[in-house]
Amino acid sequence: MKAFEVRNLSEQDIRTKLEEAQEELFNLRFQLSIGQVKDVNRISGLKRDIARFKTVLRERELAALQ
Repeated sequence: MKAFEVRNLSEQDIRTKLEEAQEELFNLRFQLSIGQVKDVNRISGLKRDIARFKTVLRERELAALQ
């Protein structure tokens, strides 16, 4: 998901997607440890998505303070 797509979402939607991404990352890491993961590149993609979600949430938090 691109940053401009994340910025178009509501805060609640971002938080929901963040939770889903974190849960999926947890499951992929578990699968990786037991050798069942099919797409290793998905892990790094999820990490980037999580960072984007957190960045946009932080931007909104800082904008609300001003």
